Amino acid sequence: MEVTRLFDLLPHYKEIKPNQDVALAFKRNGEWKKYSLDDYINQTNYVSAGLLKLGLNKGDKIAIISSNRPEYNILDMGIMQIGAIPVPIYPTISASDYNYILNHAEIKYVFSEGEDLLRKIESILPTVPTLKGIYTFIDRGRHQYFAQLIELGKSNLDLKQIETIKGTILPDDTACMIYTSGTTGMPKGVMLSHNNIVMQIMSVKDTPAKWSDKAFSFLPLCHAYEKMMVYMYQYLGMSIYYAESIGTIAENIKEVNPTMMTCVPRLLEKIYDKIYSAGKKLPFGKRQIYFWALNLAFQYKIDDRSPFYESQWRIADKLIYSKWREAIGGNFDIVVSGGAAIQPRIAAFFSAIGMPVFEGYGLTETSPVIAVSTRGKHGRAAGTVGIPLAGVEVRIDSQTSEIQCRGHNVMKGYYKAPELTAEMIDKDGWLHTGDTGRFNEHGQLIITGRLKSIFKTSMGKYINPFIIEEKFSQSPFFDCVMVVGENQKFAAALIVPDFAFLKSWCRLHKVVYTNNEEIIKDPKIKSRFKEEINKYNSFFGETEKIKKFELVADEWTIQNGLLTPTLKVKRNHAIEKYKGLIDKMFE
Repeated sequence: MEVTRLFDLLPHYKEIKPNQDVALAFKRNGEWKKYSLDDYINQTNYVSAGLLKLGLNKGDKIAIISSNRPEYNILDMGIMQIGAIPVPIYPTISASDYNYILNHAEIKYVFSEGEDLLRKIESILPTVPTLKGIYTFIDRGRHQYFAQLIELGKSNLDLKQIETIKGTILPDDTACMIYTSGTTGMPKGVMLSHNNIVMQIMSVKDTPAKWSDKAFSFLPLCHAYEKMMVYMYQYLGMSIYYAESIGTIAENIKEVNPTMMTCVPRLLEKIYDKIYSAGKKLPFGKRQIYFWALNLAFQYKIDDRSPFYESQWRIADKLIYSKWREAIGGNFDIVVSGGAAIQPRIAAFFSAIGMPVFEGYGLTETSPVIAVSTRGKHGRAAGTVGIPLAGVEVRIDSQTSEIQCRGHNVMKGYYKAPELTAEMIDKDGWLHTGDTGRFNEHGQLIITGRLKSIFKTSMGKYINPFIIEEKFSQSPFFDCVMVVGENQKFAAALIVPDFAFLKSWCRLHKVVYTNNEEIIKDPKIKSRFKEEINKYNSFFGETEKIKKFELVADEWTIQNGLLTPTLKVKRNHAIEKYKGLIDKMFE
């Protein structure tokens, strides 16, 4: 079965794994609910039939606002099979953003998960004239719900009609519309074609090992990165298990024992922090061996490891790494890290202990991958995001070092915004990413910053906060670091401590920990953070050193609007929120 449109994945899946018992799974009320491939295909057809009965037509937009669950995939495929367009939306955005997106996209129906979210959508119902109705995933007593749509489809199933409609859908038709979360400005509707995403699948499908058959997913399916990877899992016939919640990821990994997953660097950093903290509690002798192995892992190279290193690694793997793998769970062939830059030492660490980290880079506007790690000689290395996809040209602007790309991954454009599209994609088809980078001698792409984040001090010196923040993030004391200093005499930083680590440090050093607000005022804590800053300042030239800092008691989250869903800091929001603290540093 040739796959040229995303819904072709289902007959292809049936062809390669006709008896797949677990295509999709989700833990609900303490039990894993599993959908066979036949369940998946049948329910997808019921959704298509039900939507047709509701009067949906090709090009109509349907919003899905939900955490990851099998019904998400069923809806997604069912919508695309009739030529309608799924619009995945983050469940964590504000009511005003929902209002803007639902109106801008001219949404006909919303599928919504959770009571709080439902109330938020209900509050803006009168302001969205195109909206015909809301569906919930369970019966909440006041709207239609998913099981009713399935029954409507069963009663009106016409597979011949569905196949006829599918035959009219072309690879270059819009498959989905994803609104960018962005760190500034209003959300923009990125139109991605079937071909955009199918070509991504074809470019990366040979990277997982043949034995890798079980994927674990917890990053939001409304993000292009996870969305594309989940399509790839289906192309390869993998079972997909969705995490019960963000808080149960570690527990679920142990239950599922997956061979592959995607993640963001912060998750790996949290796992590392736990491993590091556990070592501190060991008696002297065991602690020495433990940290010898830990430091050895930082030196791990994908290629060209010396015989001496290999012999040390084998000892460390037998004594220490095997125990860490058992504690984490999983039988990983690949862990794909994306969404933000990962510290090279963290990537090396996890590759060394048997969780091989493959890095990728791209944007929603590039479907999303521009470059990714691959197997083979110089296919991946810590500190790089791999090599450009086949069929994707990448160049580095000689003046600004901006990464620009052209190829099958470039979006169709922004919905109803040709002027914004023209700003992003020039007349020769080059998409301007806004990120800066360079290639190493092996053709691997290295991300060096963000054009709009680079600022100039009043002394005329340019500062790239990305590089400084990345280095400072290596400290277990820091959860988030944001460097500021535009038009000022020096660079300064807002720092959110890693409060879990800080609590452990306080216990060890007999410092009374009351609450976040009080502890950051403690002179001992300020002094310790100053030491940590001096340590990392030593890696930078005089103009890049952090001269002043302020500790922040709030944890930065998606919910409070300070992080994007891919855990990047919304710089403008943070600068506005902490204007007083920033001004104080530069008085």
